Amino acid sequence: MNKRLFTAFVLGCVLFSAQAQQDRGGISNEMLQQIKLSYKGTTADKAIRNAIGGNDIRKLALNQENMVGMDTYFSDKVESKGITNQESSGRCWLFTGLNVLRAQMIAKYHLGAFEFSQTYTFFWDQLEKSNLFLQGVIDTHEKPMDDKMVEWLFKNPLSDGGQFTGISDLVSKYGLVPKEVMPETNSSENTSRMVSLLSLKLREDGLLLRDEAIKGATFAALEKNKTEILGTIYRMLVLNLGVPPTEFSWTRHDEKGNPVETEVYTPISFFKKYVNDDLTNNYVMLMNDPSREYYKCYEIDFDRHRYDGKNWTYVNLPVEDIKQMAISSIKDSTSMYFSCDVAKFLNIDRGLLDVKNYDYESLMGTTFGMNKKQRIQTFASGSSHAMTLMAVDLDKSGKPKKWMVENSWGADKGYQGHLIITDEWFNEYMFRLVVQKKYAPAKILELMKQKPIRLPAWDPMFASEE
Repeated sequence: MNKRLFTAFVLGCVLFSAQAQQDRGGISNEMLQQIKLSYKGTTADKAIRNAIGGNDIRKLALNQENMVGMDTYFSDKVESKGITNQESSGRCWLFTGLNVLRAQMIAKYHLGAFEFSQTYTFFWDQLEKSNLFLQGVIDTHEKPMDDKMVEWLFKNPLSDGGQFTGISDLVSKYGLVPKEVMPETNSSENTSRMVSLLSLKLREDGLLLRDEAIKGATFAALEKNKTEILGTIYRMLVLNLGVPPTEFSWTRHDEKGNPVETEVYTPISFFKKYVNDDLTNNYVMLMNDPSREYYKCYEIDFDRHRYDGKNWTYVNLPVEDIKQMAISSIKDSTSMYFSCDVAKFLNIDRGLLDVKNYDYESLMGTTFGMNKKQRIQTFASGSSHAMTLMAVDLDKSGKPKKWMVENSWGADKGYQGHLIITDEWFNEYMFRLVVQKKYAPAKILELMKQKPIRLPAWDPMFASEE
């Protein structure tokens, strides 16, 4: 066989092999005919098809057997005053963290309805995250643009989401102010456009800063240019959110509305007087992630709200261990930062999170049988929303039957602004809880002394709560 014929033969074999491989993996005519047999076209099939074609699937899957009267009694409950509303923003983490702190302040000083300014803290959150991105760009300038970390930075220059680390990072540095001192604006309640513009500017200036670093600019020069960029970001934030106060006068009222005292504060002095909590060291974050080893400490790289802040560090535990700490906290009238996969089996009209709310299996004629570990591993479930855990209903043996959270979707959503959670749903879709260390057993606190296993910033399990 001459060389030309041999080359043609080899090429033909390669093409035949590729075609055979494609044929083996594709949907053949015979396979398609078999697939089509799954739809019988019975009267039941046609009725379901007609119903789904014109209705919301959730309405059709609503489990009528689960629509009996909802039990709203709770054996142990932390009282709250006033439901907050994050509106069309991803600031659930911020509302939840501040709601935990305000509950403590209301109880200690016997206040009526009260809120901290979410806009004030959010302003500094956006500025600090901008600096976190820019400094991250400088730190990684020697890596190529397609490096995983560099790619992650430019994909995620800024967001309005976050976790409890943001509360500890920001409040400890910038303090707090009452809501009336820096109220909401259209951009704080509808964050997407502002964050999009800020992100666009950060990406543009991040490229320029990266080029300067690659060319060998000195630290002083890079710091100077970064400061100028942050000046632009600050101005954009002021235009959208207002000027953060440095000093203000505030009158404290009792629960009947009577004035108690009027003083002049700075945000830090206000925080120290009315909260005065070491949020960095007095709390421990707990995770229930069965896809990773329990009784281990983990740290998420670059998952913080300040460059000079603290990475999110947590202990991974079985859900029953977490429940015991939650019960201890509630019994001591202390609410907690709680996050979960809120969209799963949520009946918002009733304000109920229950795995029995919807019967998708009967409607679709199939099963959905993954457990929590499998849902995490296949990206089918993860923490998406933060709320304030503030009630539990215990049976006579002390085991929880149901839980309740204070939400931040307004008083007209759910059960009077709250969501009631069955214990079965809690097991399946609860992910994170932040408790004061005094409610954690000594063996759990010992785990915090481990050298944390560091996980990458882009781990999909650790997206920001919104």
